[in-house]
Amino acid sequence: MTPLVLLPGMMCDARLFGPQARALQGRIPTHVLPVDGADTMEGLARLALAAAPARFALAGLSMGGIVAMEMVRQAPDRVVKLALMDTNPLAEDETRKQLRGPQVDRVRAGGLSEVIRDEMKPNYLTAGPDQARILDLCMDMALALGPEVFVRQSLALRDRPDQSETLRGYGGRSLVLCGAEDALCPVARHRLMHDLLPDSRLVIIDGAAHLPTLEKPDQTTAALLHWLED
Repeated sequence: MTPLVLLPGMMCDARLFGPQARALQGRIPTHVLPVDGADTMEGLARLALAAAPARFALAGLSMGGIVAMEMVRQAPDRVVKLALMDTNPLAEDETRKQLRGPQVDRVRAGGLSEVIRDEMKPNYLTAGPDQARILDLCMDMALALGPEVFVRQSLALRDRPDQSETLRGYGGRSLVLCGAEDALCPVARHRLMHDLLPDSRLVIIDGAAHLPTLEKPDQTTAALLHWLED
């Protein structure tokens, strides 16, 4: 069985994929790799490739998806299959770039929890019975990673390249998945990725926003299994 590499989003750790890891245990060798250690997408991808198996299926959510696309650009022959979830293939737009600097300054001044609470968490989820629990988990993951990880990840996101040509040239079986109510990486971005990838399936999950792995874990896991076993 081809091993699976999972890449979490910004200020998230392996707990982002907790439901999927439990469902896949004993079925598919699964590795959740950290998205840290460099402040560029190129550097983050190199580190992930160094830690990954020789050939693998690759799935990333949000920033993890952006790193995954750079891994494909650097080593397409190693990525047997690709799953991109709630992510964005485009370079950062100028409006968002202008927000990064002040946000980084606030975090460097000791305001990580406030930035996560006030500027990031409100964009993550749609309304649902598990909203409070998932938001608490997001805060726990962010505080565990700490301010220096936030700064490095912010710089990497700010300066990331456009990966449209990378996707257009990738021939492996691909899954493009998102929450129907994702405001950070809207459905239109996923239709674009689906159109760019030569062999892809598009899955839009109702009742979820930016974190369907936690909001709708059963549906997300089912889509991943279909992709892995297809």
